Amino acid sequence: MPRRRRRSRVSALEGGRGEEAPPEAAAVPSAPLTSPQQTEAAAAERILLRGIFKIGRGSCDVVLSERALRWRPILPERPAGDSKYDWLCKEEFIELKDIFSVKLKRRCSVKQQRSGTLLGITLFICLKKEQNKLKKSTLDLINLSEDHCDIWFRQFKKILAVLEYEGHALSLLKECELQGFDGVVCVGGDGSASEVAHALLLRAQKNAGMETDRILTPVRAQLPLGLIPAGSTNVLAHSLHGVPHVVTATLHIIMGQVQLVDVCTFSTTGKLLRFGFSAMFGFGGRTLALAEKYRWMSPNQRRDFAVVKALAKLKPEDCEISFLPFNSSDDVQERREQGSPKSDCNDQWQMIQGQFLNVSIMAIPCLCSVAPRGLAPNTRLNNGSMALIIARNTSRSEFIKHLKRYASVKNQFNFPFVETYTVEEVKIHPRNTSGYNPEEEDETASENGFPWNVDGDLMEVSSEVHIRLHPRLISLYGGSMEEVNDSKVTCNCF
Repeated sequence: MPRRRRRSRVSALEGGRGEEAPPEAAAVPSAPLTSPQQTEAAAAERILLRGIFKIGRGSCDVVLSERALRWRPILPERPAGDSKYDWLCKEEFIELKDIFSVKLKRRCSVKQQRSGTLLGITLFICLKKEQNKLKKSTLDLINLSEDHCDIWFRQFKKILAVLEYEGHALSLLKECELQGFDGVVCVGGDGSASEVAHALLLRAQKNAGMETDRILTPVRAQLPLGLIPAGSTNVLAHSLHGVPHVVTATLHIIMGQVQLVDVCTFSTTGKLLRFGFSAMFGFGGRTLALAEKYRWMSPNQRRDFAVVKALAKLKPEDCEISFLPFNSSDDVQERREQGSPKSDCNDQWQMIQGQFLNVSIMAIPCLCSVAPRGLAPNTRLNNGSMALIIARNTSRSEFIKHLKRYASVKNQFNFPFVETYTVEEVKIHPRNTSGYNPEEEDETASENGFPWNVDGDLMEVSSEVHIRLHPRLISLYGGSMEEVNDSKVTCNCF
């Protein structure tokens, strides 16, 4: 399933995924090749691509090898023995290990939000300054040919995928020896944090001798997880600490302050899809699916553009929703805290069906900059329940009013088409099992099924999804969160 690429670091585990590209900047040349040993090593490298790009003010002969990108200015022929401009001919290079992201460079107007004029390729580089300080920089490879740039762009993406790829943290934590560690720290956004939490929980099930594809009563993660927010929304870290503040998150980890947090399992046809904290189906899933198609934009631009485009194509989903209401009796609550499966024969499933614009299932408050009170303000981190929030079919203008309420102090649920429930389990069954019609909804069409937004990651499922809450299943570094300030905030999404 496609997912957003991020750059993250896990304690004792270097990896993660490419971070969003920073704003464009002037190209910064690296140190020239000077030693004979480096020259000899360069000659022995296998050349992957060779072409002409404009770098800085002049055209250059550019060579991409297995270890480095090298370029040399292209100068007109001059008489033999004329060494006046020899200094201009020095070859420069950057090692591929110092490149952390790549994108196509385009000049876009307001009316060309998706496919502006191609200018070339931008590489994002990590350079070392004095006293071991690092800085980020960019190198622009200018060429107006779509075919030429596409070949180079795909090759760079292939190279980066070897070191940075989706699921990297998951694969590392599945196999890494964890006995010598006190905890795991993730630096990144919601997707990275959710992936590491998922990996820790899968590892705990494996260590307990349980099947990891069919889990009814999962065991608790063995190590606590620390979240240092470095993404665009940071919903999980914001909900955990009350603010998306790096120093606050770091100090909680240093002080060793830990709290238990509820986690959900997402399954289909009895098979586990993943662990997670929140999910949206309908408008929320479609918005994320659209945003994934505009990754050349900055994070905020991409998010706002996808929201507006999804609103322009707003349509309901024909669904059947079944849910088990939350039972707050003391004996059931005690069983939940112990991780025991429910055995209360009085539990009664309820079912509603119809046309729904959006369905949210959230085990945490989901605080963020555009919803400072939380997408689910009546939910807590470990109260043993989930919030089920349903927006039935209504006019576009009324739905927009509902969305705008999230950024204010007013009740975002005070609309006749919005229903809220406190639940323990939910089943979402799309009655249109064929998925999207590509002729009607080409931007979100997928052969893999309907798009879900799970902790900011895209999950595509074609059949019913079963969400179950598991109380206090993972420990996160963080203290008790104070009540959120109801101060007035504005949102620039609409």
